[in-house]
Amino acid sequence: MELIKQNSQIRIIKSLILIFLGTLILAVSSKIKIPFYPVPMTMQTFVVMFIGISFGYKIGLATVGLYLLEGIAGLPVFSNSPERGVGIIYFTGPTMGYLIGFLSATYLASKINNKDHLVKIIAKLTFAVSTIYILGVLWLGILIGWDKPLFNFGVAPFLLAELFKILLLAFLTKKIIKFRKFI
Repeated sequence: MELIKQNSQIRIIKSLILIFLGTLILAVSSKIKIPFYPVPMTMQTFVVMFIGISFGYKIGLATVGLYLLEGIAGLPVFSNSPERGVGIIYFTGPTMGYLIGFLSATYLASKINNKDHLVKIIAKLTFAVSTIYILGVLWLGILIGWDKPLFNFGVAPFLLAELFKILLLAFLTKKIIKFRKFI
């Protein structure tokens, strides 16, 4: 009985460490801007899906949820914060839909398994990242108006970068899934 209790405590500690490290990696990935065409790219969506694949949906959602709470609480973890604001003011700005979409993308990415072939992995990753942009554009439309070219503002500039990240992650997925066994 004592062994089971000890095992449970170790599992909780490992989960908390992973959640903390995941939020740290997410925050760093939001700050690093990589020159790309037509706009600079961050690796944030890559890391969101990486977390889903490697941590699974429970720890992955806890990680992304904590990251969002850190930002809402005022920590400068989001891209363009503190330059463009922090806390709930920044969160409820133009990027809120995208940030909430991180949760759905993490969950959907966690559903990729070792039996999936490359084309299926690419399709699942594309669907996962699409939810970020769907929620992002929906919120953007509510915020700035539906009469604006929302696709041109909130999706088109990022498509090439997302394709790159999806392909990179797809080729790494089988190796990443092996990491999940240690969690």
